[in-house]
Amino acid sequence: MTPRTRLAPSPTGEPHIGNMYVALFNWAFARQTGGQFLIRIEDTDRSRFVEGAEAMILEALQWLGLDYDEGPDRGGPVGPYRQSQRLEIYREHADRLLAAGHAYRCFCTAERLKELRQRPPQAGQAAGYDRLCRALDPAESARRAAAGEPHTVRLAVPLEGETRFADGLRGEITIANAMVDDQVLIKSDGFPTYHMAVVVDDRLMGVTHVIRAEEWITSTPKHVLLYQALGWELPQFYHVSLIRNPDRSKLSKRKNPTNVLWYRREGFLPEAVVNYLGMLGHSMPDQREIFTLAEFREAFSWQRVNTTGPVFDMDKFEWLNGEWIRRMPVEDLAARLRSEGFMPAGLPDAYVPGAVKLMQPRLKRLKEFADGVAFFVSRLPYEPALLIPDKKGKPLHTAAETCDALARMRAALAALPGWTAAALEPGMRSLAADLGWKHAELYTTLRVAITCRRISTPLFETMEILGREECLARVDGAIEKAQALA
Repeated sequence: MTPRTRLAPSPTGEPHIGNMYVALFNWAFARQTGGQFLIRIEDTDRSRFVEGAEAMILEALQWLGLDYDEGPDRGGPVGPYRQSQRLEIYREHADRLLAAGHAYRCFCTAERLKELRQRPPQAGQAAGYDRLCRALDPAESARRAAAGEPHTVRLAVPLEGETRFADGLRGEITIANAMVDDQVLIKSDGFPTYHMAVVVDDRLMGVTHVIRAEEWITSTPKHVLLYQALGWELPQFYHVSLIRNPDRSKLSKRKNPTNVLWYRREGFLPEAVVNYLGMLGHSMPDQREIFTLAEFREAFSWQRVNTTGPVFDMDKFEWLNGEWIRRMPVEDLAARLRSEGFMPAGLPDAYVPGAVKLMQPRLKRLKEFADGVAFFVSRLPYEPALLIPDKKGKPLHTAAETCDALARMRAALAALPGWTAAALEPGMRSLAADLGWKHAELYTTLRVAITCRRISTPLFETMEILGREECLARVDGAIEKAQALA
C-alpha cells in the first residue's frame, strides 16, 4: 500500500504555523516512503470563509518547500480538492447512511438547540443533543424533508458499547459510545460538517495515514463510526502534539505570532522555520539541532516524534534563524535579502558585498539588515552631543577638545597611504595616544562621525567599505556639528 497523506486546512484566515507543523509530518512521511502528499481545502464553513486565505496557505507551503502532489491549484485524479465543490458527493453518502439507519434527520429549531446547550450534561452522557428526533418514523421524516422543512442530518451513534481505534503514536484509544454526541453530518444549508466531509474525502481520495493535531482525538470515534457505517476500512491515525506557549497553553496569536507569512515578512528563513518545527516535534538520531529539510525527511521516524506538547520559544527560534543566516555564503545572503525585499533601495551596489558581510554575524532576522546599514545609504541626522564620549551620561571631554580631536582625525585619515581596516586602526590608536584619550573614547567620536550612531558594524571595516572620500566628508560634517557645541 503506497502511503497517501494530506493537509486539509480551512481558509478562515492567515496560515497558522501549527498547520505547517502538521504539514511537515505529513510531507516527511510521504516523501520518505515514496508516497503522495495532497492538499485539500476544507471550505464548507462559509460563515468563517476569508477571501484570499487559500492563496496564503498555498504560498506558505511553497515558501517552506513542502511540495505536494495533488491540490486545488494543480488538480489530480481524485478532485475536486475544495470541499465546497464536492457537496453532491456528501449528500449521496448521507442518503446512504439514512437508508441504512446509521443517520437520521433532525428538525429541532435553533432555539431549542440553544436551550439544550445551556442544560448541564447528565452523568455518563455526552453533552449536547438529546436525540429527540432519533425516534421519528423514517417515513414521517422523509415526508417532512420533502415538504421543505429545514433540518440537519445527524449520526446515529450506538447507545451502548465502546469505540476503539489505534493511534500510531499513542496506542489503542477507547471511548464509551455514551460519551459521543449524535453529531450533525449535514447542516441545514446543505453543507457537510467537518466530521462528514473529512471521512468521505479521506476515503475517496485514498488517504491511508491521517496525520493531524491531537485536538482531533476526541472527534476520532465519530469518524471511526462513520467509516464502519459506510463499510470502509479505517486509515491509520497519528495525532501529533500541539505546539504550546511557554505557559503550556495552546499556541495562539495572543501570545505569539502564529501566521507563517508574518515570519517571512520579519525575515525568518524558510530553512530555519522547517528546522525549528522539526526540532519541536521530532528528535534527530544524533540529537543535532540544525538540519535541512532533506535531512529531516531522511531521519524521520515515528519512534522519535515527541508526544508531549513542545514549547514554542521565540528566543530559540531567533537563535536558530541567526545560525542559518550565518551559514549562508555572502553572495547567497545578498541574493536572499534582495528576493525577500529586505535590501534597501538606496544602498549603492559597491557597498553591498561588504555591508552584507559585516551585518551577517549580527542578524537574527533579515528585517534587521535595512536599519543596520542605513548609514551606508545616506548620512543620517544625529545629535552633536553624541560626538562627545561620556561615561554614565557624564562627558569625558569638552566640546572644544572633541573639535580638536576631530580635526586631527581628519588630517591623520587624509594622510594615510592606504585605506584598509588594517591601516586605519593603527593610525587611530596612535592618534588616541597623542591626544591622551582612551582608544574607546576616540573610537566613539569617530564612529558617530562615520555611522551617525554609537552602535554599528565594525568601525574600521565600515570605513574601508565607505572609502576615503566619503569618510572624510562625514568627518567634515562632524567637525561642523562639534563646533556648534564649542
